[in-house]
Amino acid sequence: MSDQTLKTTPLYEAHLAAGARMVPFAGYSMPVQYRDGVLKEHLWTRESAGLFDVSHMGQARLRGVSPLSAFEEVTPGDFIGLKPGKQRYSVLLNKKGGIIDDLMASRPDEDGLFVVVNGACKDNDFKVIDDELAGQVTIERLEDRALLALQGPKAAAVLAEHAPDAAKLAFMDAAALKAFGTDAIVSRSGYTGEDGYEISIPAAEAVRVWSALLADERVRPIGLGARDSLRLEAGLPLYGHDVDETVSPIEADLAFAVSKKRREARDFPGAARIAKELAEGVARKRVGLTVLAGAPAREGAEIADEAGNVIGVVTSGGFSPSLGKPIAMGFVPPAFAAPGVKLAVIVRGKAQPAEVTAMPFVPHRYVRKV
Repeated sequence: MSDQTLKTTPLYEAHLAAGARMVPFAGYSMPVQYRDGVLKEHLWTRESAGLFDVSHMGQARLRGVSPLSAFEEVTPGDFIGLKPGKQRYSVLLNKKGGIIDDLMASRPDEDGLFVVVNGACKDNDFKVIDDELAGQVTIERLEDRALLALQGPKAAAVLAEHAPDAAKLAFMDAAALKAFGTDAIVSRSGYTGEDGYEISIPAAEAVRVWSALLADERVRPIGLGARDSLRLEAGLPLYGHDVDETVSPIEADLAFAVSKKRREARDFPGAARIAKELAEGVARKRVGLTVLAGAPAREGAEIADEAGNVIGVVTSGGFSPSLGKPIAMGFVPPAFAAPGVKLAVIVRGKAQPAEVTAMPFVPHRYVRKV
């Protein structure tokens, strides 16, 4: 995609002013890093508070007579039981039980369901929802809103100065509230494994809110490079890499996204496949790997057993700034999926020793009780 056709977020000029290096991502020109570089940005988020522009993601309101029950027709989560003020992670499924996208859906207020999907998938996601739920829900795409993520152990203290009510939220809570003098939708979760928040605000207020947060010495801007290394350490999948339409939630180690009630009802797309995988097991499973020697194993690198037989493939990989060593995720047969199993990754034609490692690689620090 040429620079001329790339979209920009409301913060594009602010990124340039902050010294960002911009790259194409999900059809947008996005900051991959700022002046400090990926390593420092990553570690800053782990020790203080990092600010991310995620305005490329798709935000929408689903409204109708029963939007919660309707949403269960395309996802395997318990949305009828989703209480006001709560958020849930889920997956949009195709008829074969493959993952069209992963998403967050919440009830920050009484105005239907607030849904956030991945930027690269948003047009197709909303088309699928519209096609499948036509006549049941209406989709209002919130193109006039920006989305920021504030992540790190000092994020709560920083945000409390601008939105005191945000401090009352716990992990996977969401609320419509006043923040920075404007109407905001705030949730407390994150893609880094750290405590943090997502802040949806009117696009016209984005630069002002961004600047207000960066005026705090505890906050620095963080680009896509550190966002990727942080989520890898947190053991979280990236859509289009670790999961896609051929991968089921069970294979992807996302079985928690299939609620107990829905497993019993088997009333969601691909339910027969997913029920069979839950009962009989899967042919492949997403696992974490620590590369014990050599260069990082990147996406596409083959995974071999100790005898040299290729048994899987790396889907995400890189150097872990927090741990000081290469880590990766990939798919292997269940017989090789237990932590401690010795394997190898093939990097530039050379076998390097690796070991299956329990995820997350770096412990999550979500705040589950306030």
